[in-house]
Amino acid sequence: MKKLAIFFPGIGYHADKPLLYYSRKLAGEAGYEQIALKYDYHAGNIRGNKEKMEAAFHVLYAQAEAQLADVDFTAYAEVLFVSKSVGTIIASAYAQKLEETGTEAELRHILYTPLEATYNFAPKHAAAFIGTADPWSDVPAVIRMSEAQGVPMHVYENANHSLETADTMQNLNILQDVMEKTKAII
Repeated sequence: MKKLAIFFPGIGYHADKPLLYYSRKLAGEAGYEQIALKYDYHAGNIRGNKEKMEAAFHVLYAQAEAQLADVDFTAYAEVLFVSKSVGTIIASAYAQKLEETGTEAELRHILYTPLEATYNFAPKHAAAFIGTADPWSDVPAVIRMSEAQGVPMHVYENANHSLETADTMQNLNILQDVMEKTKAII
């Protein structure tokens, strides 16, 4: 049976940025068909504003849903959601919807820099990655929620929301580690 990987970007972190670019390469090498979603959202800075974040979620979720409307999930034995930032919320919500409608595909998640709201949708069969200097998250709270839901969390010291630091060589080491873990998950 076929395998499908769907990439849910963040608002400013599209599928050609390092985490999603290289995870797409790895998924392709593992024989996954791929869909890379694109969002159109320009409401300004939403960080730290619960109402704006929720509004962004609804707009972006509707866009993701429209882009996935014609996907026959019954044709796949395995579906992998690879998501970044607000995309982790959208992917988790969409997976929950698929599970409620009775999809038979095995749904799994790779969550890059998940936000707290991601865990409102209890992603199953997931692994997550976050940096301790991520300004978009209450990092200790996200780690606690991840652990409480049985989602392994890989934590990178001093890394920001892109899993990067001020040191380029360290960023390459982090990226390599993330991709090695991603490949093992895939």
